[in-house]
Amino acid sequence: MRTLYFPIYTLRPFERGIQETLGKYSRFVLPGLGFQIPFVHLIRVRDVREHTMDIHPQPVITKDNVEIQVDGIMWVRPTVDEESIKKTFYNIDDWKKAIIQLAMTNLRQEFGDLTLDESLVAREKIAGNLQRILNTYAVEWGLTVSKVEIRLIDPPEDIKKAMHKQKTSEQERRSMRLLATGEFEAAEQQKLAIIQRAQGECEAAIQVAQGKAEAIRLVNEAAARYFVGNAQMLKQMEMIETSLRNNSKIVITEHGISPTLLLGSLPMSVSTEKTA
Repeated sequence: MRTLYFPIYTLRPFERGIQETLGKYSRFVLPGLGFQIPFVHLIRVRDVREHTMDIHPQPVITKDNVEIQVDGIMWVRPTVDEESIKKTFYNIDDWKKAIIQLAMTNLRQEFGDLTLDESLVAREKIAGNLQRILNTYAVEWGLTVSKVEIRLIDPPEDIKKAMHKQKTSEQERRSMRLLATGEFEAAEQQKLAIIQRAQGECEAAIQVAQGKAEAIRLVNEAAARYFVGNAQMLKQMEMIETSLRNNSKIVITEHGISPTLLLGSLPMSVSTEKTA
């Protein structure tokens, strides 16, 4: 806040003011050039920009009786309308100090309703509740709380150590789980590869066996088709050759030469057509 005593004054764009005449409120002053009568008039000026204000670190007791250190930050500004600017001067003596003390009191209350574990994950919830409560009171002082953030939630050292051990153990369990999962997947892939290789070898063996069976079938067909008659003729020729070599007698028939081996001195039989 600043106070203007000179006859000619200027308010900047981010300022609003009130004029008092002989100690009594007389009018609302907007940005720009103005005039007043010294000692009769007095201009009080308020900066209506956002003010960044720290909520100082303080110990609080959680619902489960754990003492923790917390702090925060908030953004507060005087509301720009005439009635609100009047309230910042006449309803509160030091609005910055008042809003900080109000924030600290309600911050303790917010954490007192939560356990330690709940507090550690409820920053946004606590900040939202605190902003709503502060605005309920700040409107009577002509103020608007634009935003609240919780910066620090600091448990005792022994609890931090226990939390660190728990986190480390959880990370180790997670790593072991991932390792076991990886080994299982690798074993499954290896098993699948073996099965696929065995299936491939089995299919190859089946194809080879089928090829051999087909070859045998073709040979049998060829033998049955081309070799049976020729074999019989070859056998007959061999018998004729043997008969002639042994001076045996043969019979010529209408179907060709049919050798007959005669034993002892039996006469050779001759067909009705030819005798040789």
